Amino acid sequence: MRAIVMREFGGPDVLRLEDVPEPEPRGGHSMVEVTLAGINYADVHVRGDSYLAPVELPYIPGNEVVGTVDGGRRVVGLTRGGGYAERALLHRRVTWDVPDAVTDEQAVALALQGNSAWHLLFTSLRITKGETVVVPAAAGGVGSLAVQLAAQAGAKVIALAGSEDKRKLATELGAHAAVDSRAEDLTERILAAAGGPVQAALEMTGGATFAQTLAAVAPRGRLAVYGFAGGELASVATRDLMARSITLAGFWLPQLYADRTALPTSMRALFDAVAEGRLKPLTGATYALGEAARAHHDLAARTPTGKLALDVAR
Repeated sequence: MRAIVMREFGGPDVLRLEDVPEPEPRGGHSMVEVTLAGINYADVHVRGDSYLAPVELPYIPGNEVVGTVDGGRRVVGLTRGGGYAERALLHRRVTWDVPDAVTDEQAVALALQGNSAWHLLFTSLRITKGETVVVPAAAGGVGSLAVQLAAQAGAKVIALAGSEDKRKLATELGAHAAVDSRAEDLTERILAAAGGPVQAALEMTGGATFAQTLAAVAPRGRLAVYGFAGGELASVATRDLMARSITLAGFWLPQLYADRTALPTSMRALFDAVAEGRLKPLTGATYALGEAARAHHDLAARTPTGKLALDVAR
């Protein structure tokens, strides 16, 4: 079968199209004929050897796929690598039938990014109606879904985005206000947009942006961290956390894979919201399988909006 293989860590050019053996069957798993493979920022960390879990080379990246099993049943599921390929193994606990009202392009945006947005808001932050929440990368995969989910839950959303077009999109998705994420006075801009300190915030950039976002969180507020896309890990003074009684939570979706109720609950809610038109995943560019390197170049440039995917048939 055709697959994208990494034989070394490095830039996008380490992603090369090769012919490789099919995955060996495993108990509890189904072989899926992949239609679309989702592209996520986690894949960039895998490629750069900065992922949270160790990766052994050679390696096929890709943590979410849409495809067919059993001769045509449409499914979406999560993998631990192996998604950038014509066929992949999906464990039954993290595989879901795709409703007829949900397209392949919508489904591939839900498995990793949709579940992440849902659990960041409702499991980690436990947002409630009337609270104010900061959502970074608000035009991206996780961010665009989080803006919609938080707004529909009755929260006041302060969106962060790096361009005027992306900030406009965030407000169209339901954000109360959108702030330039590149601003040196980011804390002050968040406070001005929110009318004061915020009760909750998401953070995925790291470095100075982490510190500026944390500074905008109110006493007894909550901050959930799910990445460091800027490449710089942040540090925090525990004295400051104690002084303001701030709750700081880390989040990594694979920690929920073995939970028998967490992901089925969120996937059902996400599917229902999409089918009913309440949630609109942003479908972005789709690349041929052999264009994985170009897709990673584009993702790193942060120019695209919405969900990026590989069309495995191309």
